[in-house]
Order: sequence, then structure tokens, then C-alpha cells
Amino acid sequence: MQADDILALLDKAQSEVGSATNSQELEQVRIAYLGSKGRLKEIMKSLKDAEPAERPAFGRNANRFKVELTESVEHRKGELAGQASEPSGSAFDYTLPGKWRQVGARHPISIITERAIDIFHAMGFTVAEGPDIETVFNNFDALNTPPVHPSRDPQDTFYLESGELLRTHTSPVQVRYMLSHIPPVRIVAPGRCYRRDTPDATHSANFHQIEGLYVADRVSLADLKGDLSYFAREMMGPGVDVRFRPHFFPFTEPSVEVDFTCHVCDGEGCRVCSHSGWIEIMGAGMVDPEVFKAVGYDPEQVTGYAFGMGVERIAMIQYGIKDIRQLYENDTRYLCQFE
Repeated sequence: MQADDILALLDKAQSEVGSATNSQELEQVRIAYLGSKGRLKEIMKSLKDAEPAERPAFGRNANRFKVELTESVEHRKGELAGQASEPSGSAFDYTLPGKWRQVGARHPISIITERAIDIFHAMGFTVAEGPDIETVFNNFDALNTPPVHPSRDPQDTFYLESGELLRTHTSPVQVRYMLSHIPPVRIVAPGRCYRRDTPDATHSANFHQIEGLYVADRVSLADLKGDLSYFAREMMGPGVDVRFRPHFFPFTEPSVEVDFTCHVCDGEGCRVCSHSGWIEIMGAGMVDPEVFKAVGYDPEQVTGYAFGMGVERIAMIQYGIKDIRQLYENDTRYLCQFE
């Protein structure tokens, strides 16, 4: 047998593979050529009898015979399997239109975020954004967070090998904006945040916030209370009441917690609000002078307020969602009902 004879045999074998009408015929062809006693075995035995100069071409063609014929057999096997699975006769009409997939809906997080942005935009706020990966300075130092503060602990914050971190709130956007803009400043900063929280019904390792910042020459706590009360009525309805409770945050002084009346019981007290009639929505306060100094603002010339709220918290309240994890399971049957 010569090297060219191998290629001629390959053509013949591939023709027989293509002519096989069922898996049994195909298997007979495979055994005849690739089996332990098939033609490939004869070809390999003939290699030792080939002329030394012809052996390289003989070996290449023998290998080509094995590889290409094996691929042809597998391809034909798939074709025959596909034919066997197709319904016979006119059981399936290929001209029928396919099933129409319903139009998707916006995610509850997106709905609440867009609604909040629209409300603040009506009050003169613009949107500012920043990266998810932040510096320690922007996330902690510039916000007057002491070195021993628990939020800096690796058990609470995702640190990267570069020394940077995944932002724990969207407040770094405020820092970045003040470093590159002069007062007056009036912005909201929506975005994703990350903390080392164990996921449960009300906590997630990643979540969304909307933070706001207003800096000018005569901003007061009364401005903060008025703007957040307006936001509460627009977001939750005209009947909502707002409560401001003294609190502490490193980057604001004085600081307050902001509560809205429970939308479930209208402030009467129920299981959702722990029978208090109030639901905590956000933290806020007047920007600490140390924050202004860190970004190059003169605290003698400007004042300002800042606030931050969790988007998931508002979504869970408005839509009656009992488990925050349902917002991230991507079950379209569940999510489409909120549009």
C-alpha cells in the first residue's frame, strides 16, 4: 500500500459513513475501518514495509485517516440522533410562530433609585457617581472616621491587596466631588456598596445607597429637615410623618436618625415596625468641619448637610418584601410583579 492509497481509502470510507441510514449501519462501517481488525490496523502494519523515503508521508496520511474518519463517524452519529428525535410526518409545523417572551420589567431597586433621583432633581440636586473600588482616604480618612473605628476592621470591610477597598458607602463620591468642585454643591450619589455582612432576611454583603450633600454659605439643620420631609411625602405619600432623633456619625455634627411613620399601620404600631409606629429610613446631619478641612473647604465660610439611605430598605417597605435576598435571586416571575 502506498501513501496515496490511504487517502483514496479515506474517501471511500467517508462515503460509506455518509450513506449509513441508521446507527447500526454506521457502527458496522466504523468497525470495518477503525475496529481492532479493521483497515486502519492493516495500514499501520504496512508502515514497516514502506520505503524509508515514503514513511513520513505514509505516517501522516495514516494519522489523517484515523482523525478525519473518526470525526466523520461522530458527526454522522449526531445527525442520525437528531433525525430520530424529530417528530415524523406533519406532527410539527415549522411555519408556526415561536412562543412570545413577555417584555421584562425594571428591577425594584432601579424603580426606587430612579424615583428618588427624580424627587431630589426637582429640588435642584444633580447626580454624581464614583468607582466601587475606593481609597482608604476617600472612604474613611476624609470622612473623619477615627483609626480605631469598627467599620475599618477587615471583618467589616473588603480590603484589596492593592491597599484599596470596596466602598462601604457612597460617601466617597461626596469627597471626590468636593475635591474637584467649589461650593455651592448640591448632589445625590446613588450606587452599590459592600460590607462583610452575613446575608439574612435584612442584610446583604452588597447593597445600594443614595446619599445626598448640600454645601453653601448658609445651610442649616432646618434646610435638612425641610428637604427630607418633602422627600418623605413624595416617596411614601402625603400622609407620612417624619421624626428626627439625635444620633452620632463621624462625618456629621450634629447627627440625626430619620424615621418615617410605618406605611403598614399608619403609625398605630404593628409587627413590621416592632409596634413603635416608626421605621428607620436614613442617617443624616450637618457636615463636620473636619470633613470640610480634608477636602479644602473653609468651614468658616460654608456649611452643609449630608444624608444617606438604603434603597433596599425603602423597596422592602413599599412593596412588602420580607426577605432582602429575594431581590437578588433574579426570579423574573417574582421581580416582574413590581413594575
